[in-house]
Amino acid sequence: MILSNTDLEKKRVYCLYRVSTLEQVEKDDIPMQRKRCREYCQQMGTWEIVKEFSEKGISGFKVSAKDRDAILEIQKDALQGKFDILLVFMFDRLGRRDDETPFVVEWFVKNGIEVWSATEGQQRFDTHVDKLLNYIRYWQASGESIKTSIRTKTRIGQLTEEGHYTGGMIPYGYRPINRGRTNKRNKEVYDLEIVPDEAEIVRLIFQKCVFEGYGAQRLCNFLSEQGIRNQRGGNIPTTTINRILKNVLYTGIISNGESKSEPIEELRIVDDDIFRRAQEVLEKRKTHHNEVPLNTRGQSLLVGNIYCGHCGGRLTLTTSGRKYVRKDGTVRREVRARYQCHYNKRHPGACDGQSGYGVTKLDAIVDRVIRMQFEHIKNAPAQAIVREQQARDVELATAKLKLAQDNQRNKMREYEALKAEGIKVAQGISKFNVDFLNSLVTETQAALKAAETAVEEAQQSLEHCIASTQSIQAEYSQIVSWAEMYDNCSFEAKKMIVAQFVKGVYVHKDYEIEIEFNVSFEDFKVFTLEQETQKKQKSEASLLQTSA
Repeated sequence: MILSNTDLEKKRVYCLYRVSTLEQVEKDDIPMQRKRCREYCQQMGTWEIVKEFSEKGISGFKVSAKDRDAILEIQKDALQGKFDILLVFMFDRLGRRDDETPFVVEWFVKNGIEVWSATEGQQRFDTHVDKLLNYIRYWQASGESIKTSIRTKTRIGQLTEEGHYTGGMIPYGYRPINRGRTNKRNKEVYDLEIVPDEAEIVRLIFQKCVFEGYGAQRLCNFLSEQGIRNQRGGNIPTTTINRILKNVLYTGIISNGESKSEPIEELRIVDDDIFRRAQEVLEKRKTHHNEVPLNTRGQSLLVGNIYCGHCGGRLTLTTSGRKYVRKDGTVRREVRARYQCHYNKRHPGACDGQSGYGVTKLDAIVDRVIRMQFEHIKNAPAQAIVREQQARDVELATAKLKLAQDNQRNKMREYEALKAEGIKVAQGISKFNVDFLNSLVTETQAALKAAETAVEEAQQSLEHCIASTQSIQAEYSQIVSWAEMYDNCSFEAKKMIVAQFVKGVYVHKDYEIEIEFNVSFEDFKVFTLEQETQKKQKSEASLLQTSA
């Protein structure tokens, strides 16, 4: 008696289809897998598909099986005996992790589920060889994923270095543009171009941050008050503002991971200097550095850099208010601000200075000194400043390098002479014996090595001096720019300039002050009223001599 297929026991089949990227979904990869698995079941005759699972955009290498809902559901049904066979198009659809997927496959088999591939057949575990082959299969799949990832990252890095946009979120101030470029699959890819109106907003954000000390929240409020919105018509949030301030793309450099392009001028929105200074402001504010105030609100010129000249304690800003009733019955509120020495207040008698100083009066004195100092710096040529402070150091470093090089040459000549003497020892015509000559060679080699080290150190010292000269020139240019804008800038900008230009203001009784500046120039590091008086006396004496 011959049994037909209908008389045989049917086997219940679960099918799993997976693609790693959404792009593969669009290319109908899952329908292709489904079609092949269904054809395979028909060929087997007694197989009946009872459920199908599709995973779209799930990487079998990056995503663990314990984080894949489809795998978890299939395992749950396996324990409940709901199916007999797990069928996939290829085994790597189950995963590509060599430290996990082989054991997932083995788990199904141990729990009575046959694991089949429509392309590669059944995965069995009857022998140790089967287990080894199972592991090798996923070891190879894992290796292919790693190699694919490396090739992809390398190519993306190359495209980035060539100046091409390689995808991702498009920053505020730019938009995608099709210039006819295609990828290797002949699919159109996009480049970036500047959106002029948005670029002006980006420049405003950087200027407010660098010159007026605006933080992200204050910038968010400011832009909202000005009616400036994002592409969707909403407020520009603080997260976007922070990303803008940190994104090197605004200097025209496309970056992706560690790969960066050369500056592309048609993509530049801000210059390198303002971007660098924005990073410094953000970093110094994050670390509560005195050179950048945490905020530039309020009407006090000094924040965090003013100290009591008697006890050295930092002065803090305090305010008090009084109400006055005018003759017409209206009420006027007067707010008084003071720089207060807390040490003096908490320890009466321990500090012989004043307990506080009026903000208006003290700020006016500091403002006048800063203006005089700026005028002094502007009238002193940059080259003269650099020459006075750096020429001697460079000259000394150059002399040390020359001396070290001469010493190295002398030691080298001594070493060569000893090598020549070694030939004479071998010929038996030298006045030195072997042991004595060897000791001389050892000593000379050590001296030569020390001389080479000295040359390297002298060279580094000279390079440091030259770099220091360039740094001072840049610093001088920065201070000149502050001096030029100080008189006409907003109070917030003035406050930022003072915070960076003034290292510390030390106040003594009767508003006698000493100011320490953040400059490398020795002539301008410290200012006292006594020094200014001496300068005026010298100037007056010079005028009298000229008149005489």
